[in-house]
Amino acid sequence: MPGGGFCKLPNGSVVVALSLPSPVGDGTTVRFLVHAANRARALTRLRNLGFRAVYLRGNAEPPTPDEITAVLHHPDGLLWRATPENREELWHPIRALLRTPPELRGGPRSSLA
Repeated sequence: MPGGGFCKLPNGSVVVALSLPSPVGDGTTVRFLVHAANRARALTRLRNLGFRAVYLRGNAEPPTPDEITAVLHHPDGLLWRATPENREELWHPIRALLRTPPELRGGPRSSLA
């Protein structure tokens, strides 16, 4: 079950944190951080990247202050980390996830583009 939460910032924008099952299917989770004008736009940013079934229900796992700082200081405002429980792993920009081979992202991609 995916978990997540959000934090509203003083300027009115929000940081949304979502823990989703790994696309590799190895039972681990991937933590995503999104900075946007509001929660709906944050979820839309993830859906536009191919995460179609992303919903935020409740605020059980809001972003930590360190996570908020990380996403606010990144120009894209969209980060991920493969093992959220491992605090030593660095945050990766979303471009790094999109560059991974298709078999690691959850299946083959069509070469028709």
